[in-house]
Amino acid sequence: MATSPRIAIIGGGPGGLMLARLLQIAGTPATVFERDPHAAHRPQGGSLDLHVETGQRALFLGGLEAAFRAHARPEDQGDRLYDPSGALLFDHDGGGFERPEIDRTDLRAILLDSLDEGTVRWGARVSEVRPRPDGACAVVTEDGAAAYDIVVGADGAWSRVRPLLSDASPLYEGVVFVEMGFEAQTHRFADELTGAGKMFAVGDNRALVAQRNGHGHIRGYAGWRTPEAAAQTLARQPAEEVCAAMLEVFDGWAPVLTEMIRQGTLLAVRPICALPIGHRWTSRPGLTLLGDAAHLMSPFAGEGVNLALADAADLADALTAGQDWTAVAHAEAVIAERARAAAEGSAEGLRTVFSPDGAAPVLQHYRERMAG
Repeated sequence: MATSPRIAIIGGGPGGLMLARLLQIAGTPATVFERDPHAAHRPQGGSLDLHVETGQRALFLGGLEAAFRAHARPEDQGDRLYDPSGALLFDHDGGGFERPEIDRTDLRAILLDSLDEGTVRWGARVSEVRPRPDGACAVVTEDGAAAYDIVVGADGAWSRVRPLLSDASPLYEGVVFVEMGFEAQTHRFADELTGAGKMFAVGDNRALVAQRNGHGHIRGYAGWRTPEAAAQTLARQPAEEVCAAMLEVFDGWAPVLTEMIRQGTLLAVRPICALPIGHRWTSRPGLTLLGDAAHLMSPFAGEGVNLALADAADLADALTAGQDWTAVAHAEAVIAERARAAAEGSAEGLRTVFSPDGAAPVLQHYRERMAG
């Protein structure tokens, strides 16, 4: 490996930015290619909880612990569970947990603020990554092609880098999510339903979810099992037709729950996809992956961003170790094994929530977690 390799990171999400930060600290600059024209171009999604051994550790290594603590919300770690009648089955305020919430937008801002000016190339949509005869790779955007010794695919589910390492593609998991937005001050019913963190209302292969975000926002989700073609069709429908479809799916549920559908602002329709559990690739010098590009999974283990940040820490160590590509290959094996365990938990979580047994398996999960 070159002593001062030219490194391109494709994707300016948390994993890619964390890797750039850690490489910068080590004196190994990288260029981040990000398709968004600027940081505020689009919403970054809802809230996420960062785990001590993965996400929080990476932020600590990046010297960003204080900034994280300033934005984190330890008070929002609670859980509630309802059945379709609106009966409250479980309520815990989250006390004693060490997984504080932080908005994705705030996390991205912390990471961006930590990077040297010019590290991120905004508005740089990568159309192709092409290996060159000299062993480097050409990163192709509408502005042309630039050569890099190392290219890291941090570009999510539909990565442009992954096909150079693996034939795997994300597969539909049988569940579609409709994402909605609320304001705590004006949607008091959603504020009361959600409690100190997040709530699930679970029925026969259907669920309504609400999660408290920062700045008075609440993010809601309606999810249900449906064929892939129906999910793709729904994603192309106007908001009023999506709302009508949700009301039909949740017909018979308590009005206090279906009010989420009636009053929520539609944000997105998301068919849930995942890479095969245990996805890994044959290591190839100059190319590697992290985060969803390496191990996309459903959100039901709460591990996605945590894994991406941990991947960044492992790859930064390997890329700055002064060794050959063997160090990166070892890091890739660690990344794959850690992701396999998380993906198994994620798949089990999805099966638990979207079950013909309704809320009972979820209630059992909460009770077992509280029992330790």
